[in-house]
Amino acid sequence: MTADASPASTETPSNCKPRPTARRKRQGLKPRHVPQRTCIITRQTGDKRKLIRLVRTLEGRVEVDTTGKRNGRGAYLVADRAMWEKALGSNVLARALKVEIVAEDAVALRAFAETLPTDPTLASVLTTSGRPSRSPAPSAGISEEL
Repeated sequence: MTADASPASTETPSNCKPRPTARRKRQGLKPRHVPQRTCIITRQTGDKRKLIRLVRTLEGRVEVDTTGKRNGRGAYLVADRAMWEKALGSNVLARALKVEIVAEDAVALRAFAETLPTDPTLASVLTTSGRPSRSPAPSAGISEEL
């Protein structure tokens, strides 16, 4: 054997396939995606199924959508009677649905709101949306007493 010849063990033949890399084992099933929606009054997000959808129909009526699948522009509210009264008493619902709410729709929505609980535990339904609080922060270390 000559000194300039390389050993055959370091060379791989061109017809050999490279060794497959080890595959990663699955860590388990991927968690199921849960759609999130925002309440138009509290501005907090929650599971789509736990919020109540209001829909503007093609005729311009505003109705409660119990299935969450009806055609039309939708808005979501928490299942709290006080929040529904706030939505119906102000222009928030009309602005979210981009429609004027007629009196008979408002009466039907108020009747539905009467069937809702007055004080549910909203902490289990809603999560914070990551937005900063709109209330002013308390001053750090400065006393108001003079």
